Amino acid sequence: MYCLELAGEDDPFATREAEAAAVGVEVLVPGLALAGHVEFARLRGLAYTHAADELIARTDASVDDAERALAMAPFEREGSVAVRARDVRGLTGVSTEQAERQLGSVLVDNGYEVDLDNPDHELRALFSAEDGRDDSDGRGVVEGKIPPTEGVCVLGWLEAESVRDFGKRRPSDRPFFQPGSMGPMDARALANIAGAAPGRRILDPMCGTGGTLIEAGLVGAAVVGTDAQWKMVRGTKRNLDALLGEDHETAVARADATALPLRDDTIDGVVFDAPYGRQSKVASHRLEDLVFGALTEADRVTGDDATCVLMADRSWRAEAVEAGWQVTDRFERRVHASLVRHVHVLEKQP
Repeated sequence: MYCLELAGEDDPFATREAEAAAVGVEVLVPGLALAGHVEFARLRGLAYTHAADELIARTDASVDDAERALAMAPFEREGSVAVRARDVRGLTGVSTEQAERQLGSVLVDNGYEVDLDNPDHELRALFSAEDGRDDSDGRGVVEGKIPPTEGVCVLGWLEAESVRDFGKRRPSDRPFFQPGSMGPMDARALANIAGAAPGRRILDPMCGTGGTLIEAGLVGAAVVGTDAQWKMVRGTKRNLDALLGEDHETAVARADATALPLRDDTIDGVVFDAPYGRQSKVASHRLEDLVFGALTEADRVTGDDATCVLMADRSWRAEAVEAGWQVTDRFERRVHASLVRHVHVLEKQP
């Protein structure tokens, strides 16, 4: 059993992405989830999971309880150790310094050498508590703050951490940039939900500046992009060459998303950001026709086990179902006061 430390504030969304690398993911308390199995290589590419720890014990959120639980745990690892404690999202008020001190004493009493700079093993003590967040609708909507309930402490040995290098790939630093480009952290999460991984081919039929394709490629997927504008096609090619390297398997072409130049069942996952604005017209299509046509084509070019992730400024549930998909999850991701992205996770209808 493993404990996942989640990033961000939207645990249902983070949990859905974590399922790309872990089995049986369930939120325990805000910021922490349990999983039965974890692929460490894939976890390192997650955006909204910080780390995975092999579970040692779970107890109430007090330092003394954590100390007693650790003292009763088996000590099977060899080498030097360090203790790191976190009050996840500041929900418990636990003194992390006291926790590190008391838990470190238990390890020393059991023969371990403490090395804070380069330990062989890192023991993590993660404290959290319920904070009145109502996630029952799957969108992480806060219904009103209530006092925290009794919290939880999870003890575990660190097994893998995600690579937090998103700040190095700001959209404005790419060779080709357009305002409104999605940030790399969200683009990575959406690519992971769509199934990006080595041996998989991911399509963005409205690729824009190529942000989701970059993140899909960085976790090992082959990437295919199309866009109706030559400017975007040329810019995406420049960005992919710069961020992925010219040897990475990429293909970018000018094409209508409602009539893709791709054979049936050649794509493993799809992710795209639909144009915003209910009355918008894009090229020769009404927006409704464009999105429905793109979803229909996505259904055609993908296999039976494919996932499609659609972002938009509104719900496209009815159009997705009509195009042959079932909506398995939907999240609302607030970008700023006037924009909420609706993230639809779509699977093939049985």
